[in-house]
Amino acid sequence: MLIRVGYKIAIEVDRTTPLYTLMGVHPERHGDIRWSRPPLAEARPDARTFVDCFGNACERLVAKPGISVLRYDAVVEDPGLPDDYEPDAEQIDADKLPDECLVYLLGSRYCETDRLAPLAWKLFGDTPPGWQRVQAICDYVHSRLTFSYGFARATRTAVEAHEERVGVCRDFTHLAVAFCRAMNIPARYVNGYMGDIGVEPDPAPMDFNAWFEAYLGGRWYTFDARHNQRRIGRIVVARGRDATDVPLLHTFGSHRLHRFEVWTEEFKGALPVDVPRARRREGSTRYGPPGRSPRDFGLPEMTTNLL
Repeated sequence: MLIRVGYKIAIEVDRTTPLYTLMGVHPERHGDIRWSRPPLAEARPDARTFVDCFGNACERLVAKPGISVLRYDAVVEDPGLPDDYEPDAEQIDADKLPDECLVYLLGSRYCETDRLAPLAWKLFGDTPPGWQRVQAICDYVHSRLTFSYGFARATRTAVEAHEERVGVCRDFTHLAVAFCRAMNIPARYVNGYMGDIGVEPDPAPMDFNAWFEAYLGGRWYTFDARHNQRRIGRIVVARGRDATDVPLLHTFGSHRLHRFEVWTEEFKGALPVDVPRARRREGSTRYGPPGRSPRDFGLPEMTTNLL
């Protein structure tokens, strides 16, 4: 299937402000992109791309005083299959894990494994190691926390989420990740797009989602403590230890958020071929909607810097 993903974010800064942003989708999915708007580096000569230490594609640039709009729009080809399911996947002993997994056993800004370890072993120590243990953690977190956007707080940690029993998807994920690491199961935080494909539509506005991946049986598997079910059409944007490592936008200075919009939905229309030559790729067909102006945000043209 084809899935259209993207976002528009409008921010305002009072002075010249350096920033960096994630580049739409994770590099592992770049080969699946059938169309996308030109990257920032093509539209802004001062933008510079880089790959961070977790393998995420990012761009650095500078916002000028006033209102700026960041946008991403792409159509990605996806197998249309639910998350992989392997109930026999085994837990690997810590001394036999690949070196690159070790960082995902450690505590991090939002995942206090040291404080949660005694509780983790009390709750899950008797569950069979491997897939069943990770699923038990997801079941517990799913039932322990109540989800609501009204409960969102950027500073909430895994311990606080457990104590307060509320949160949004990042809180569900932080708590599950911390429990997994406390049980010596490598777990990494993932953010990305996940639309209402194969499930009843959610009336709430779309947002980025957070889930996690656990290393079992020699590979990474997707788990989702918030929804606690296999889903179709996840498109990874970035991975890291926790939300600290994968902000969609990080400004080195204060900013005010004026608009935040996310979309991710199955695309069923015909794919036009009249796309910019620079974005063509041999053997592929690309879709491109008409360009938008800052007026689409209700923002005055003269005060908007299009990033």
